Amino acid sequence: MSKPLLIAIPFFINCSNNENSNTNPYIPNYNFSIELNTNLPTYSTLKYASNSVYYPDAGARGIIVFNTNGNTYNAFDAACPNQELSSCSTMTIKGINAICACDSKEYSLFTGLGNMQYPMKQYRVEVNGNIIRVYN
Repeated sequence: MSKPLLIAIPFFINCSNNENSNTNPYIPNYNFSIELNTNLPTYSTLKYASNSVYYPDAGARGIIVFNTNGNTYNAFDAACPNQELSSCSTMTIKGINAICACDSKEYSLFTGLGNMQYPMKQYRVEVNGNIIRVYN
C-alpha cells in the first residue's frame, strides 16, 4: 500500500463522523416548500435583522424563520429538538432565541444551538427578491 494512501485513511475515517448531521430521532422528516412574501404585513418584519416569524403549517411543529443580518435567513423546525413530539413540544420565540415549553431550554436562532444533545432542526432557505423560500 502506498504511503500517501496510508496517511489519508485516518482522515477519511474522521470525515465520516455524523455528529453534525441534521438528523434528529425526535423530529420526523417532512417534505415541504413554503414561500413567504416579505411585502405582506404578516412577514414584513423579516426584512430587518434579528426579527423572526413563526409559520405554523409546515414541518413537525411549524417553522421559525429568522433574519440573521438583514440579508441572510435561518429556518428551523419549531419542534423542541430534545423532546418527543407532545402538547408542550412547540417552541416559542423570545427575541433571538426559541424556548422549549417542555423543559424551558433556550436555543439561538442565529445558530440553532442550545446546551443540549441536539440542535434545532434546520431547513434550507432561498431568497429571491422579497420571496423567502423554505424547504426540506
